[in-house]
Amino acid sequence: MKFDEKMLRLYAITDRKNDDKNELYSKVQKALEGGITMLQLREKNLSEDKFIEEAVEVRELCHKYNVPLIINDNVEVAIKAKADGVHVGITDTPVSEIRKRVKSDFIIGATAKTVDQATNAMSQGADYLGVGAVFPSPTKTNALRITNEKLNEICSSVSIPCVAIGGISIDNIEELKGSNINGVAVVSAIFSAINIESTTKMLKQKVKMVVNR
Repeated sequence: MKFDEKMLRLYAITDRKNDDKNELYSKVQKALEGGITMLQLREKNLSEDKFIEEAVEVRELCHKYNVPLIINDNVEVAIKAKADGVHVGITDTPVSEIRKRVKSDFIIGATAKTVDQATNAMSQGADYLGVGAVFPSPTKTNALRITNEKLNEICSSVSIPCVAIGGISIDNIEELKGSNINGVAVVSAIFSAINIESTTKMLKQKVKMVVNR
């Protein structure tokens, strides 16, 4: 799937917690129906075979809605499951190494918390950056908080699109106005919501107020 920065508008990241596979799929489908524009599948405790199996099924579901599937961290799973891309953290496989192994339309996202990290990821061939945490995050409680000023500085230092991540919710998303982002990435705001579909729709409307491109 050819990458377009509009795919970053409302970027959902799964958080399985105690959900079984069917519950996870159900939540993903509700998020898709609500209008997410990209999905990242994050699994820390599955074997590679189980992760690949799950990724294939989630990819098929995402593609019914023309939404790309990104795999968190695991390049092997992303390639074997024929996902649309991978997102890597600062200490994961370097973007340059991944770029040598994949097709030109394979999407690579990278985490950046500083201008140097942002420009380095871009120079290695990243398609987009995830910048944060912009607010205290319930899923990564030890994440370094980045101010709106710093967020703007990082986003302005590169020519590739940036998505803000970390503790973003319906209640605080408007605080990101003017930060030069292309979208927001959310975990709990969608997947911990009582009504995932309606919450996703509301978040998508809020994003329009924050992203002016």
